Amino acid sequence: MTTPVVVLDVVGLTPALLRSMPRLQALAAEGFAAPLDTVLPAVTCTVQSTLLTGRLPRDHGAVANGWYFRDLGEILFWRQHNALVQGDKVWEQARRARPDHRTANLCWWYAMGASTDLTLTPRPVYHADGRKSPDCYTSPPELRERLQAKLGPFPLFHYWGPTADLTSSRWIADAARHVLRDDPVDLLLVYLPHLDYDLQRYGPDDPRVVTAAREIDGVAGALADEARSAGAAVVVLSEYGITAADRPVDVNQHLRRAGLLDVYTQDGMEYLDPWTSSAFAVADHQVAHVYVPHADLVPKVADLLRGLDGVEEVLDEDGKRRAGLDHPRSGELVLVAEPGAWFTYRYWLDEARAPDFARTVEIHRKPGYDPAELFFDPADRFAKARAGLTLARRKLGFRGVLDVVPLDPSHVRGSHGRLPDSDDEGPMLLCSDPRFGRDRFAATDVASLLLALSGLEAPVG
Repeated sequence: MTTPVVVLDVVGLTPALLRSMPRLQALAAEGFAAPLDTVLPAVTCTVQSTLLTGRLPRDHGAVANGWYFRDLGEILFWRQHNALVQGDKVWEQARRARPDHRTANLCWWYAMGASTDLTLTPRPVYHADGRKSPDCYTSPPELRERLQAKLGPFPLFHYWGPTADLTSSRWIADAARHVLRDDPVDLLLVYLPHLDYDLQRYGPDDPRVVTAAREIDGVAGALADEARSAGAAVVVLSEYGITAADRPVDVNQHLRRAGLLDVYTQDGMEYLDPWTSSAFAVADHQVAHVYVPHADLVPKVADLLRGLDGVEEVLDEDGKRRAGLDHPRSGELVLVAEPGAWFTYRYWLDEARAPDFARTVEIHRKPGYDPAELFFDPADRFAKARAGLTLARRKLGFRGVLDVVPLDPSHVRGSHGRLPDSDDEGPMLLCSDPRFGRDRFAATDVASLLLALSGLEAPVG
C-alpha cells in the first residue's frame, strides 16, 4: 500500500522567512526541515525540472526559463511543452513500480503534454483582435469546467504582472483542495508563487515581505493540514531564495557598444537580431546565457564580459561542466552576477527606440526575463488608471495597449539565480515524516524522497 504525497512549492521560502511562518514551522517540528542545495541557474524551470527528474540541467536540458532555440533562430521564454524536459519524471518512475499510480500537476511548469493524470496550468485566451483574457488549460478538459464553476476564472492578472498578489496562490490552493476531495491521486504537485512577487519588488528585508510570508503561510498551512488529515505525507519546498539586488547589469547594451550585437528596425523600434549578431545574451535573473556563433570569438567575448561591472563569473566549457550546465542549449558562455546585481535583457541605447512590448507585460516576446513587469511605472502617476480604462475598453471590443510597465529597471530590489552564499538565504525542504530527515538535501535527491515517502522503491533514473 502506498502513501499519498502532496508537494507544495512555496516559491522563495528560506529559513529566514520561515521564522515568520508559524504553520509551516509546526509542520517542520512534526517532521523535519533541511537546507536544499539548488542548481545553477536557480530559476523556476531549471530547478523544477531537476526536482522532478533527479537530474542536472546537463541531462534534462532546461538550462533556464528560456534560451536561444538554435534550430528556430528564436529566443523563447516560458515554453510549456513537457517534452522539452529530457529524462523520466518522478511519476513515470513511480508507474514502473506501480502502474496505477496517479499524479496531478497544478501549475508546476512544463505541464502541457506531460504524462500526468491531471494537469492545470495558466493558459490565456489570445483573441484575434489582440486581447488577452484570463484562462487556464486542464487535462482532462472537464477539470477546467469543474474548477472554474467552483472557483471562478483562473486569476491570470494576479498570477503575474503589476497586480500579482495572493489571489492566484489562494486559487491554486483551493483547486488543490478540490483535487484532494474529488480526484484522489498518489502525488499532488502544487505551485504557490505568492512570496516571489514582493521579494522581487521590495527585497527580502522589507517589512512587506514578512506580511507576504504570513499570508502564504496561512494558505499553505491550511492546505497542508487538510492533506495530512486525508492521510498524505506533505513536502514543502522552494526552488531558490531571493536576495537583495539593486544593480541592473545591461549585458546586451555592453555587447552592442562593443560592436558584437546587432539590431534591426521596424516602425522606428529596434529589435535584437540573433541571426546576424556575433554575441548576444539571454538574461534570466542573475544568470545569462551568452551565445557566440563563431567559436573563434568566444575568448574575446569572455574577456570583454569579465571586465563588466556586476559580473562575478564567466563560465566557459569547463565552467559549465563543473556547474552541470554543459548542454547544447546553453550559451557558449554563461554569466553569473555578483551579489546584489542582476542581468537585464535591454539591448536598445535610446529609450525612444525601445520596442512597444518593452512597456507591457509580455513574457513571450521579450528576449529575456523582465522583473519590471511587477511594477506600474512609478514615473507615470496615471498608469493604474490607464490600465483600468484600457481593460474596460477591451471588454467593449476596443483595442488598447497596456503600456504601464517601466523601462527603468532600477525599481527591482530582489533577485535570484546565483547559488546562495548561505543556507539562511537559500531554498529549503520541509517534510511531515521525520523518518526521512537528514542534515541537507540536494535538488537531485527530491525525486527519490518522493518515491520513498510513497512507499515505492523505483530507482531514480
